[in-house]
Amino acid sequence: MTEFCFCKSSYSATSSECVEVARNVSSTVAVRDSKRPSGPTLTVAPAAWNAFQAELRRQP
Repeated sequence: MTEFCFCKSSYSATSSECVEVARNVSSTVAVRDSKRPSGPTLTVAPAAWNAFQAELRRQP
């Protein structure tokens, strides 16, 4: 399996209190807590991640 390459949002503060997302594996999007990089990782299908992001953008 390819190792995930996580990126932190450019909107996050320097205190590492955010999520990191890896999109370098074509069939999976991985999400983890930046404060616990060795902790659990949530994986979702790219279509589910895209729908989640679209819903966030619709929020006021």
